[in-house]
Amino acid sequence: MTQTHEPGTARRRPEGAAELRTVAMPADANPAGDIFGGWVMSQMDIAGGIAAGQYTRGRVVTAAVDAMSFLKPVRIGDVVSVYCSLTSRGRSSLRLHLETWVTRRRTSLEDPIEELVTEAVFTFVAVDAEGRPRPFPG
Repeated sequence: MTQTHEPGTARRRPEGAAELRTVAMPADANPAGDIFGGWVMSQMDIAGGIAAGQYTRGRVVTAAVDAMSFLKPVRIGDVVSVYCSLTSRGRSSLRLHLETWVTRRRTSLEDPIEELVTEAVFTFVAVDAEGRPRPFPG
């Protein structure tokens, strides 16, 4: 059974739908083996873009990212999963809450541990072929 932890609380599960899952690789790390925060943020942007494109049924651009704090490091070999949930929508924009969780590499016979490493709210805008905001269905 997989354990989940968040700083200050135990047994919290990710919120939203899993939109992306990847492995943190050495090319994405500093010499100490910690993954660059910009790489993590780009994975969140990709996951959010996938979800926003599905909601809007078309092209989207990232318009804003609300405060992002890194709670724990991401390390080489961690499985990185990004979960998305819709928080609000307008005529041509929407806001998604994104959570990034990692599954730490297994060591010996221990169960893997999932940890929340960062979260933020991303705002996406639906755009037309010329890059102008467009209303989306729904």
